[in-house]
Order: sequence, then structure tokens, then C-alpha cells
Amino acid sequence: MSDRNTTLRSYLAKHPRMMGALFSASLLLSQVVLKPFGNGGVIS
Repeated sequence: MSDRNTTLRSYLAKHPRMMGALFSASLLLSQVVLKPFGNGGVIS
């Protein structure tokens, strides 16, 4: 696992825009996943 973390770190160090894209995607996904729970858990 440590070796995989280092490869990911080195990849993101070489491609800083990808770090921003991954961060934006994680924010978007968290908003989409948590949206149904924002209205009391009732999906209509």
C-alpha cells in the first residue's frame, strides 16, 4: 500500500491539475450522495 501511495503522490506532483480535478469530483460526488438525505431522508 505504501508503494501505491508514493506512485499516486509522484503522479499528482507531476500533474497538479489532476489534483484539482479529483478534488472537484469528490466534492461533486459528496453533494450528489448527500442530497437525498438533506430533506429528511424522504425521496420523492
